[in-house]
Amino acid sequence: MTLLALTLQAFFTTRLIGQVGASPHTIAAYRDTWRLLLRYVVATTGTPAHTIDIAQLDADLIGAFLNHLQDQRGNSIATRNARLAAVHSLFTYAAIQHPEHAASIARVLAIPAKRRQRRTDVTYLTEPEVTAVLTAPDQCTVAGRRDHALIQVAVTTGLRVSELTGLRRSDIHLGTGAHVLAHGKGRKDRITPLDHQTVTVLHDLLTAPAAATPATSSEGFVFTTRGGTRLSRDAVAVPLTAHARTAAASCPSLTGKTITPHVLRHTAAMRLLAAGIDSTVIALWLGHESINTTQVYLHADLTTKENALDRTTPTGATPGRYHPEDDSLLTFLQSL
Repeated sequence: MTLLALTLQAFFTTRLIGQVGASPHTIAAYRDTWRLLLRYVVATTGTPAHTIDIAQLDADLIGAFLNHLQDQRGNSIATRNARLAAVHSLFTYAAIQHPEHAASIARVLAIPAKRRQRRTDVTYLTEPEVTAVLTAPDQCTVAGRRDHALIQVAVTTGLRVSELTGLRRSDIHLGTGAHVLAHGKGRKDRITPLDHQTVTVLHDLLTAPAAATPATSSEGFVFTTRGGTRLSRDAVAVPLTAHARTAAASCPSLTGKTITPHVLRHTAAMRLLAAGIDSTVIALWLGHESINTTQVYLHADLTTKENALDRTTPTGATPGRYHPEDDSLLTFLQSL
């Protein structure tokens, strides 16, 4: 077994699982990155995966792999950077364990993340669209009541889809100071308050007769399948798309609009912003690690910008007329 194989095994078992306690999502992401990288090396060099060594994984090969991700696999810059982060993480561990490869490892660690244009457009639902989507599920059915409650919780709390599907009955508190306990990214828990309407919807869902609710899960999940198991991401996304299509009949602005579970999270943030809530509070509400992540909602809200403009004083300056340069060299420089 090569040094790389031993290092990979120790990195995942000793480092990520034993020492860091990384989440299953992180372990899966790192695993997939290294499977892609090793398969790329096999395809380009003909070297069997179990015989690849650390010395072969130099900066040139890693750079070619990253270009392959973008050019051949069509990965975005964000995905490319995430793959690079997984490579860097293992090489950082390898630098300590195998200092004899320090020079080669340092060159790999020096590969920078690629800069990308940050999007400022955010898809979210307006209040009429929220109402239309909420009324779309058929609440005469078990699945319809569940979907209605899930959408209601999503647009008022802003929980991620993984947090929604992971909600347990013990995480819901409907008495005084009603709130949900969300288990977020990075094993970070946060408490999110519930409004009166959401409390009513959840109370009706959780207290419905057994015949009118999905089978009770042994793990106590709030939103479950017919068999009582936890919903998958697809089990949330697919019905949501169908409900949005139904809602478009009464709310034409939904036509052609792609509605995903994350759009509901954006909607919750935009509703808070429209209510005048400070962005730092919205960051805490959504469980953002950095307030910079929340700034995208400020960019997306044109109304907030228009209100800010209305509060400013006109400059009072008299507009002038443009006079082109009469020198050819200055005109050329001006045109750049």
